[in-house]
Amino acid sequence: MRFRLILVLFSMLLLASCNKLNITNFDQLETGMKYNKVTDIIGSPDSCNETLGTRTCIWGEPKGTFIKASFINEAAIFFSHGKLK
Repeated sequence: MRFRLILVLFSMLLLASCNKLNITNFDQLETGMKYNKVTDIIGSPDSCNETLGTRTCIWGEPKGTFIKASFINEAAIFFSHGKLK
């Protein structure tokens, strides 16, 4: 039983440390940065949509912790975030 508790706590700690949605990573994002470089920093987006040649992607939950980015021709033109730590 004790081993399971330790295993669960270790797993939770490992998952928490893998979260790329934080203010440190957000501060690395720059206008003009290519889509692939953005995903190298914060991982794959949870959703994207394209309208009139502009791709807008969201990482995380729009009503919670999130990063939002817009791209034209694979280059970032806008970043925003919510509830990052």
